[in-house]
Amino acid sequence: MLMKSLDRLEETLDLETAALLSRDLNNLEEFNRRKSQSLLEISRMARTVENATLDAITTKRLERLKAKLEQNQEILERHMRAVQEISAVISGAIQAAESDTTYSADVVRGGYGA
Repeated sequence: MLMKSLDRLEETLDLETAALLSRDLNNLEEFNRRKSQSLLEISRMARTVENATLDAITTKRLERLKAKLEQNQEILERHMRAVQEISAVISGAIQAAESDTTYSADVVRGGYGA
């Protein structure tokens, strides 16, 4: 049961990572749902398993999964930073466009009401 849950999570991570690297953002909501479901399943199982009872195969599997999670997190963070940068540029452009030009160069040179 645990291995099947790990399989599903690993498959989801592989698909999401590949999608992010290819800039295909169409299924991010589905990937998030699947990862949340896997986390719930694995969390429930982890409560019943003690670390001492994990065999070498399961331990290696969890280490591989951890590496994939770290890679996925790094790629997601990269995308979030890009979104924040784009958002800042757009926000700056909107603020500049909506400026009321009260202190524009023309008004200062010509004086108020000129």
